[in-house]
Amino acid sequence: MALLAGPDQGPIRIMSVFGTRPEAVKMAPVVSALRQAGPDISSLVVVTAQHREMLDQVLRHFAIRSDYDLDIMRPRQTLTQITVRALRGLEAVLERQRPHLVLVHGDTSTTFAASLAAFFHRVPVGHVEAGLRTGERYAPFPEEMNRRLTAVLAQLNFAPTPRAAANLAREGVDPAVVFVTGNTAIDALYQTYSPAYRFVTPGLEGLGAGGRRLVLAEAHRRENWGRRMEDICRALRRLVDAFPEVDLLFSVHRNPQVDSVVRRELGGHPRVSLLAPLPYPEWANLVGRAHFVVSDSGGVQEEAPSLGVPVLLLRDVTERPEAIEAGTVRIVGTDASRVFEACAGLLRDPDQHRAMATAVNPYGDGRAAERIVAAIRYAFGLGPRPPDFAPPPPGAARPTKTEGFRGRGQN
Repeated sequence: MALLAGPDQGPIRIMSVFGTRPEAVKMAPVVSALRQAGPDISSLVVVTAQHREMLDQVLRHFAIRSDYDLDIMRPRQTLTQITVRALRGLEAVLERQRPHLVLVHGDTSTTFAASLAAFFHRVPVGHVEAGLRTGERYAPFPEEMNRRLTAVLAQLNFAPTPRAAANLAREGVDPAVVFVTGNTAIDALYQTYSPAYRFVTPGLEGLGAGGRRLVLAEAHRRENWGRRMEDICRALRRLVDAFPEVDLLFSVHRNPQVDSVVRRELGGHPRVSLLAPLPYPEWANLVGRAHFVVSDSGGVQEEAPSLGVPVLLLRDVTERPEAIEAGTVRIVGTDASRVFEACAGLLRDPDQHRAMATAVNPYGDGRAAERIVAAIRYAFGLGPRPPDFAPPPPGAARPTKTEGFRGRGQN
């Protein structure tokens, strides 16, 4: 018996809704797979443009054209404003299109708003990257609560790992509507990374060249604004002063709460590059060249380990504990001394670096989108239940930086 009701005739209409760069990266493989799913599925893309320029970069890279663009982004927008504008814009689209399923991703305000809007219109919700939890209401903020609220509204849940599926089960979600798929971030990475990639942004090609070591950094989360951001930057400045062979590139979020602090603390150093967030293919391939990454991001905890790059996480908790257990990611918080010592350890100790770089990535094999589409077909009674994703066991072989990737890099 089907889990969801489809149309009496004609294709199943599936509306994918996203609004930020990370969502777009991780939903791009799903959109592509839906387009190739056959005549019984019709795919529709709606972007809220909660982020504008960074979203557009990803759409261009993956050749995605939105059917509706709500263009809600405003300077210094609040969470309330984002949510209200998204709800209002989606109301008109839902009334016009009457989809049979709305797909959302992850943990953004767009994710929650789209789920709520779909519920108001009695449209089922499918949640990609469902089940991630820290257990802390305000960490990360507002992402943790966006995930929990979306889980209550979703009728299909695409969990990236067995642990994420177990989190949903503990919250009372019926296992029959939970599918373990792997993470679509790895699908997108495998489509983008190439050892032969040549950078377009001036200055990137020389970073980490000639025996130098490249450290990538990014920090933007609300809980790290203020004193925490200052401590992070001071630790990184101390690092480049202590290690003359290190080049540091800091991807500077456009939010003034981040930009002003980073430029004040790190600006002017000859071996520090401060750049606005790079286009996704530039960033993904830069990660592949890095010695390690220092970040408070969620997605990089999945992406960097796939390229054999350790991650030092500038947070106190993570919704991705699988990476901690596998040894690919280490939580270091934001204390300046602790951040410096963790970074210095990876530069001084080759064995420590090797242990993190060769740990098995538990997040995917590049086929998550394929499993998600198969799960949707099953839910509407169009196909057999798809296979779950089983993470590789400890010690399993992992693709290296020079093999196993279906890259679209420039040759």
